[in-house]
Amino acid sequence: MRISRYEQDGQIKYGFYFDNYLVEVGAAAHAYKTATGEAIDLSQASCILELLPPCGALAVDAEKVAAWLISNETPADLKTCIDTIRLLIPIARPNKLFLLAGNYSAHVQEGGEQGIERAETFPYVFMKPPSTTLTNPGQSVEIPKVNPNEIDWELELAIVIGKQGKHITEADALDYVAGYTVINDISDRAYHPFPNRKERSRDAFFDWMHGKWHDSFCPCGPCVATPVTIPDPQALDLKLSLNDELRQDSTTALQVFPVAAVIEFISQSITLEPGDIISTGTPDGVGKTTGTFIQAGDTLHAHISSIGTLTSPVINEA
Repeated sequence: MRISRYEQDGQIKYGFYFDNYLVEVGAAAHAYKTATGEAIDLSQASCILELLPPCGALAVDAEKVAAWLISNETPADLKTCIDTIRLLIPIARPNKLFLLAGNYSAHVQEGGEQGIERAETFPYVFMKPPSTTLTNPGQSVEIPKVNPNEIDWELELAIVIGKQGKHITEADALDYVAGYTVINDISDRAYHPFPNRKERSRDAFFDWMHGKWHDSFCPCGPCVATPVTIPDPQALDLKLSLNDELRQDSTTALQVFPVAAVIEFISQSITLEPGDIISTGTPDGVGKTTGTFIQAGDTLHAHISSIGTLTSPVINEA
């Protein structure tokens, strides 16, 4: 199933996601009861994690209702058009937001470095502040005043953690997954604070890090697709378009470190908690390669098969 968090008439709601429309989970459960005679109540959900595996109290019932909706014609009065509501970041306030750098060899090579093999390295993990970088589907990415000239896109598959764990093995890692979503890891490729500074050995690294942290630089959504919908996270197509031009076209099969290995690596030193998000790196096709950067008036469409499309208009910071 795919579940979204959204706002309608000033209320936060949860709905089964069908690209162009949603079905509110409580209304869907009521229709399911009417049709089957089996009483299921999803209206009590106060957090999307309650509807998601592996630990959500309502997860099994939610999957059952979702499967019924998919296999039957959804009544028109249950459908809420996407254009009439405001989609929200699926996880309201994740404790941790991890991202990977250089997890596709082709992306590493387009940046001018040698391709990498898993046996030769380890996942490069960094963090973004979730409260200021995470951005709702359809909400604008802001070109920062401090450096507006080289702002780039990075389409990524993101993992939503559903169960607390530490020292998780790669073999067991997918048992800790609540689902998957889409992230666009927006990046400032040329941020050099204080250009008249005295150069220090670590400046290049921190310039790179500072270029990841601007407000609005992590659009996320439009839903969470559970492992029932995505049994194999290494078999997903990734496509990003700038306006109507396809710029990234790849597959998660090309990740150097697959989803399970990433979870294993991070959990060796950090306790993963329900709601934590791990974004697994971008494939080749970023704007830096051709000197193409986003500007106010552009629109980014970041799509992952079995999840959906994350759309982000671009504006200048006010």
